[in-house]
Amino acid sequence: MNNNTIVNGTDSPGSASGDKRDLLALLKLIKKYNLKQTEELLCQEANIRSEELEDLDDKEISSLLTSALGDNQENNPPGITAHTGTENDPEFCDTVFGELRNFVDESLDIYKHELFMVLYPILVQIYFKLVSNGYAKPAREFVEKYGPDLDYYYREDLQNLLLITKRSDLENNDFVTAMETDKFIIRMSRDAHSLFKRHIQDRKQELIADIVAKYLHFDTYEGTARSKAQCDATAGSLIGEARRQDNKIRVYYGLLKEVDFQSLTTPAPTVVEEEDDNDPDAPDKPKKKKPKKDPLFSKKSKSDPNAPAMDRIPLPELKDADKLEKLKALREASKRVPLNKDSLPSVCLYTILNSHHTVTCAEISEDSYMMAVGFTDSSIKVWSLTPAKLREMKTAEHLKDIDKDAEDVLVRMMDDRTGEAARTFYGHSGPVYRCAFAPEKNMLLSCSEDTTIRLWSLHTWTCIVVFKGHLFPVWDVRFSPHGYYFASCSYDKTARLWATDSNQPLRIFTGHLSDVDCVQFHPNSNYIASGSSDRTIRLWDVLNGQLVRLMTGHKGSIYALAFSTCGRYLASGSSDHTVLIYDLSHGQLVTSLVRHTGSIHTMCFSRDGTILAIGGLDCCLTLWDFSKLAEDYIAQNSNASHNPEINEGDTYLLRAFPTKCTPFLSLHFTRRNLLLAVGTYKA
Repeated sequence: MNNNTIVNGTDSPGSASGDKRDLLALLKLIKKYNLKQTEELLCQEANIRSEELEDLDDKEISSLLTSALGDNQENNPPGITAHTGTENDPEFCDTVFGELRNFVDESLDIYKHELFMVLYPILVQIYFKLVSNGYAKPAREFVEKYGPDLDYYYREDLQNLLLITKRSDLENNDFVTAMETDKFIIRMSRDAHSLFKRHIQDRKQELIADIVAKYLHFDTYEGTARSKAQCDATAGSLIGEARRQDNKIRVYYGLLKEVDFQSLTTPAPTVVEEEDDNDPDAPDKPKKKKPKKDPLFSKKSKSDPNAPAMDRIPLPELKDADKLEKLKALREASKRVPLNKDSLPSVCLYTILNSHHTVTCAEISEDSYMMAVGFTDSSIKVWSLTPAKLREMKTAEHLKDIDKDAEDVLVRMMDDRTGEAARTFYGHSGPVYRCAFAPEKNMLLSCSEDTTIRLWSLHTWTCIVVFKGHLFPVWDVRFSPHGYYFASCSYDKTARLWATDSNQPLRIFTGHLSDVDCVQFHPNSNYIASGSSDRTIRLWDVLNGQLVRLMTGHKGSIYALAFSTCGRYLASGSSDHTVLIYDLSHGQLVTSLVRHTGSIHTMCFSRDGTILAIGGLDCCLTLWDFSKLAEDYIAQNSNASHNPEINEGDTYLLRAFPTKCTPFLSLHFTRRNLLLAVGTYKA
């Protein structure tokens, strides 16, 4: 039989229905590109019902187009579809991205800045596609052509992007993983988003539509589009911006109710009178100090409506010695110098000589009695900052003779004959990156490149525990303000919560896309903040390990974190030379403090919370009026909005203290608001 036939709706071998299948494939392709009029005309002429188009899948369409190209397929690299307009073709990719860039450039100014944010993630994904399909050179030319048009804070990322030149480089690459697995978040007004979608549909840009569907997430909102300054304020991280829903969970940022010291205040007046006996005005001072102390105690005992419950997380019970130490701290606080713009703190700078390339960190104890310094040779040295010597505990035989019920039992346990001005710890097998004193002043934590954390006794001057869990170097370790718990962070992209009596972590906080460079406990011990090289700050709930805040805005790795004394605000310092202040109640950026010309590695709030001190590697110390900053923020914008105005931080700078050649390693306010600084002299 010469004529081809169709039997029961199926194609017999060699039938002419193959032509009909080709026609159906062509109609399906036309329908895919939403060419309705062309589709209707062809269906009428070929007498084809629209239901027949549903029988074809995309593979048959691709097969039809591939076979139509004939021998041209042989001239292309393996795995590359050779038809004109394919998303894998470098010229097509260049054309599509060029049209997108022109669309953004020609948009109205009110929408242009938000639309501009889509260019970076789309450029990165197109580069990945080209490299994956063997077009390394065109991919590089593509980035070099359009990369300079992007924001300055993506330049380093684009340089890292160009290091990926073949398919194997795409595997197990942190940057690729971050861009592929976590959708890039872009906060955009609904009007701007509608313009962007309409452009994709009108220009039939399937390549852009596919990238948007797979790798981008638009956090849209109703209202006016943001300005360039507002867009830049929270941009820059590997994930884009934080979604509003990431910061919706309530954070109990208030301080815990302090223990009632009324039962311990009985001996206090006697102690105060004895201290003031040497003063010629001593008869009058006890009368003046009594009313000062009472409001202090009553103020501490008030409940904060934003504070967590006392039993929300298990905290260690205070021993009598701890209560007496807290009472001593309160007496010190009663003599505290109030700080403001007219009364700045005195600064004492400890300069470590001949050690610029060997000192890695420095830390001062809460009571300002001791200082610990870590070195690249794996050692830790502890100095006494007072005339009192660092003593060692007596031997077991001598401890038997001590009265355990004596009030000064801890003093009697120490051997005066062993007193030294400084002591050294040995045990790590790599550079020591951070030291942290326990609030009880009886232990010291340290972390190292050797992936371990060590707990040292300041009584026996020996290592008590070695904590192993991190897989790579540990960058930071911090004690909880209430003791017992401590947090660490590492190159392995995790932060961890530990307890001093357990060799396994209690919580492992995962989510950062790069190494976690710093951690810090909230003053109420219920939360831990972590800063990362992915340029984000995350706040974790200690109770359940949940991420409760995600904050963006930095354009470089984050090296320093500090909570305000009230617990509501978080300051972060970065390699981008800036310090950002966030409001934890909403996760909202308050202001940016720009003054330094080097990386920020240390910050500290004064004990009364009025002054923020910042030390940089640019050998400069700056003091900022934080009380005025917080007042202006609350007065201007007490409620979170989609596009808040960011305060200008320069107006709050009180004083800058440059040193000759001493970058700052650590800052610490004493209980009386004297500012202590530590640095290494750089010859």
